[in-house]
Amino acid sequence: MPASTVRKRSRSRIIGAVALAAGASLMLAACGSTKDTAGAGSGGTGKVGVILPLLTSPFWQSYNDYVPKMAKSEGVEVLKTVNSNSDPSQQITDIDNELTQGVKGLVVAPLDSAAIQAGLDQAERKGVPVVAVDVAPDKGKVAMVVRADNVAYGEKACDYLGQHAGSGKVVQIMGDLASVNGRDRSEAFRSCVKKKYPKLKVLEIPAKWESDTAAAKLDTLLNANPDIKGIYLQAGGVYLAPTLQTLKSKGMLKPAGQKGHIAIVSNDGIPQEYDAIRKGQIDATVSQPADAYAKYGLYYIKAAMAGKTFKPGPTDHGSVIVKLPSGILEDQLPAPLVTKANVDDPKLWGNTVK
Repeated sequence: MPASTVRKRSRSRIIGAVALAAGASLMLAACGSTKDTAGAGSGGTGKVGVILPLLTSPFWQSYNDYVPKMAKSEGVEVLKTVNSNSDPSQQITDIDNELTQGVKGLVVAPLDSAAIQAGLDQAERKGVPVVAVDVAPDKGKVAMVVRADNVAYGEKACDYLGQHAGSGKVVQIMGDLASVNGRDRSEAFRSCVKKKYPKLKVLEIPAKWESDTAAAKLDTLLNANPDIKGIYLQAGGVYLAPTLQTLKSKGMLKPAGQKGHIAIVSNDGIPQEYDAIRKGQIDATVSQPADAYAKYGLYYIKAAMAGKTFKPGPTDHGSVIVKLPSGILEDQLPAPLVTKANVDDPKLWGNTVK
């Protein structure tokens, strides 16, 4: 091919690229600042795969129930949800299976913040965007993380127990430290107690989001420390029932206001926690928004499939998009503290579940 022809074609490609870039316009969408990337994604259409971390928790059961409802309201075509059953390696296989079925987008709740990178890399190689829900990956490409501020979870629990227990021993039953959620909640609680409530002594139970592990280790801990004043449950969906059963078996489940009551703060906002608050069995929980996780997970995957991107800043749904140290964007959704004072608020998703 003559050199002159090569130069002409190169100039044509450059001119075309410049024209394409100039034609992409910035716009303000429903959430934060966004722009359209011309020619990217699948135009917002196509099947979406939704992968759950587990279904043994009432929280994830509720999220699973919200997915088809929110898919309909957001105009997203979803396949039947897939349950990775608390197995990070199975979750990678699940991602691969969904990609093999030709999905145009994925909404994944990672089990392991590091291990999920293998699945994210598979999706990126196939040009399929991913939105992470509940847990942020350490590495790998995602269009958005839909999550609440887990550091605030630990701090809210710390403040409640610090103000109500005052001094003595408190226990935090931790999640899986392979998950950024478990790390954030644990370190935030620990640091807050050290800084603000030095008269409290923190005892820790690594329970990996496993109810049996939580029950067994709490039983052992209580045998050696029958004088504990408070407990922080990092996941009410899996830790609430075994904690109450263990305390009851030892005659330590005293209602709020009665001498010997152990102050308990939880995380999730499931109906069972609200019932426990009303009965005085626990004192508070942080409502993790299962409904909003489903809604905005699907909203952002539809946007990503259409080639839209976002920038840090406030949204129109009471949250803020932030840039994580990894460079990933995260929409931090509101997660209010629920106590006896507001447990009957009809706006709380846990009060809408039938």
